Amino acid sequence: MRSHGWSGQPPADASEARRRILDATRTRLSSTGTTSISEIADLLGVTRQTVYRHFPTTEDLLNAASLDAAGDLERQLIAHVVKHLDGSGDGAEAAVEAVAYVYEHLRDDPALNRLLAPGQISTTLAGLTAPSSIALGGKLLAGLGVDWSTGGLAEDDQLELVEHLLRTLQSLVLDPGDPERTGEELRAYLRRWVAPALRGGTA
Repeated sequence: MRSHGWSGQPPADASEARRRILDATRTRLSSTGTTSISEIADLLGVTRQTVYRHFPTTEDLLNAASLDAAGDLERQLIAHVVKHLDGSGDGAEAAVEAVAYVYEHLRDDPALNRLLAPGQISTTLAGLTAPSSIALGGKLLAGLGVDWSTGGLAEDDQLELVEHLLRTLQSLVLDPGDPERTGEELRAYLRRWVAPALRGGTA
């Protein structure tokens, strides 16, 4: 099988090869929580050297899988919140659901959870409120099906809202609480303490 490479179905180009390696890595992470270049090579029917050409070390491979998962999360977040709002345009509910959704996926997706591992978490948390993260958050906010300007939030206010939501997410990740809030309990907490800022001070 190895003599034919890629289990007899070679990729069309380097971009497709990289995509298939990352897909295999994320599948393996989902099933076992960890993996290695050797395992991924076996899964794909290629030599380790083939994987090394795209990812020099297992650490590089796992980090790339985490970033790939984060990119998917961004896209899934918009679709999820838009569906959740069901055309209501409720900015407060959009903010609550966005924080809860990202928090739950950061903790539950093995590829994303790697970003919270010892040695990684300080960099991840610091990056959440970096200017580039806030700018990206502003673009995500614009895609949630809410008319923020009609609700009284100018562009600068929207970026401040993003920063506040990211700082809330930071806090939840750093200290989930004991017991940790999840599901509807988490959303009820956010509706009480985050939503009022977007509803003129009333829950």
